[in-house]
Amino acid sequence: MKKNKQVFNNVLELVGNTPLIKLNKITSSLKGNYFAKIESFNPGHSSKDRIALYIIEEAERKGILKPGDTIIETTSGNTGFSIAMVSVIKGYKCILAVSSKSSADKIDMLKTMGAQVYVCPAHVPADDPRSYYEVAKRLHRETEGSVYINQYFNELNIDAHYHTTGPEIWNQTEGKITHLVACSGTGGTISGIAKYLKEQNKDVQVIGVDAYGSVIKKYHETHEFDEKEIYPYRIEGLGKNLIPTATDFDVIDQFIKVTDEESAHTAREIAKTEGLFVGYTSGAAMQALKQLNEEGTFNENSNVVVVFPDHGSRYMSKIYSDSWMNEQGFFDSQHEQEETAQSIQYIK
Repeated sequence: MKKNKQVFNNVLELVGNTPLIKLNKITSSLKGNYFAKIESFNPGHSSKDRIALYIIEEAERKGILKPGDTIIETTSGNTGFSIAMVSVIKGYKCILAVSSKSSADKIDMLKTMGAQVYVCPAHVPADDPRSYYEVAKRLHRETEGSVYINQYFNELNIDAHYHTTGPEIWNQTEGKITHLVACSGTGGTISGIAKYLKEQNKDVQVIGVDAYGSVIKKYHETHEFDEKEIYPYRIEGLGKNLIPTATDFDVIDQFIKVTDEESAHTAREIAKTEGLFVGYTSGAAMQALKQLNEEGTFNENSNVVVVFPDHGSRYMSKIYSDSWMNEQGFFDSQHEQEETAQSIQYIK
């Protein structure tokens, strides 16, 4: 049966070609036109499907990965799910070292997909033997026939988005994009898209979103690693406590920081205004748009593409849980009223 009948040989053929959706209500007070690249339409519900498939197939092509091998990776959850999904189809074993900051939902999903999961403390230095970087390296040394995908220092991460997401956005906007706004963690998504877009039009402005508690924004501005920038924060998959070499800082024009609290509320707002159930970093990216608009970054002729990296179902025990939001102190008087108005009514 043919692909053009929407029949596919396996789930991996569905990776990429995600929709670009115009944002209407949430951007009604902002200058310009806004479009969201909805990466939750990938079969693994995040942009990480692209890099997992690309990197694993490159490793196969180069003979690095062989039948029966074990794939090892560090992940905040999404990359792990994507690698586990690809491993299932291709017949590899999968071991994942994840940050304790990952939601319980994400960790359960990884286990369900057949991965062996090691949960490591989030708030330790990258070179601490308990960090998920060091645990993954140790597991790689100890596991015969294993390949460490090493997404944080892997240029293939950039290549995956250069060859797929970048051209998709350029074609979907008919080359009229003026600004790209995307979160930066490993940096592969924003760097790959930016590299492609700037080759087509050097005037496209690329703005990275970073977290308070991360070193990336300051490093971009000063080329210095400042440990004093590092402190605990809650957003998964955004910012870093080290400088990932999968980030091409030269193709990014500026960074903007967003708070945990505002990002969480903005993710909820996206659901209530646009009907899009998106993850924590999507809320961060949308919050960045609001702040950039206040700074006068956009005008009436701006065509802004924002990347929404994953699906909200991964965050049911976090930003979509009222009790979790309350525990973080995220329900102030401003937001308390709107949440109370939407409380669940039980009929007895």
